[in-house]
Amino acid sequence: MEKTKKFAQGLAIGSSIGLAAGIAANHYYRKKQKMSPDKVLDQIKAAFLKEGPIEGSWISFDTEHMQKFAITMDVLSGGITRTEDNQLVAYEFKADAKTGAVLSIDRIISE
Repeated sequence: MEKTKKFAQGLAIGSSIGLAAGIAANHYYRKKQKMSPDKVLDQIKAAFLKEGPIEGSWISFDTEHMQKFAITMDVLSGGITRTEDNQLVAYEFKADAKTGAVLSIDRIISE
């Protein structure tokens, strides 16, 4: 009887430790995980499509390290092109690689 009780206690403690370690590892993995470049581009394209059709788009799958004052982050670069007033207009953007948040968008008019 005593052996069964000790075995059950050991099993419960081991299971609890395993569960806690699994939860901690999952949290750490999600915190370090970066957003897919395709997903970032899809979000930005969806925002541009609300204003009208686009001609093309691209995104770099390589991240760049960016520092702005005391803040450092990995960023993705990409672009969108579309026709506005019969002119081809290009937009270049930088987005946070971890969250997908747009950090900057610059409008470039082709001549």
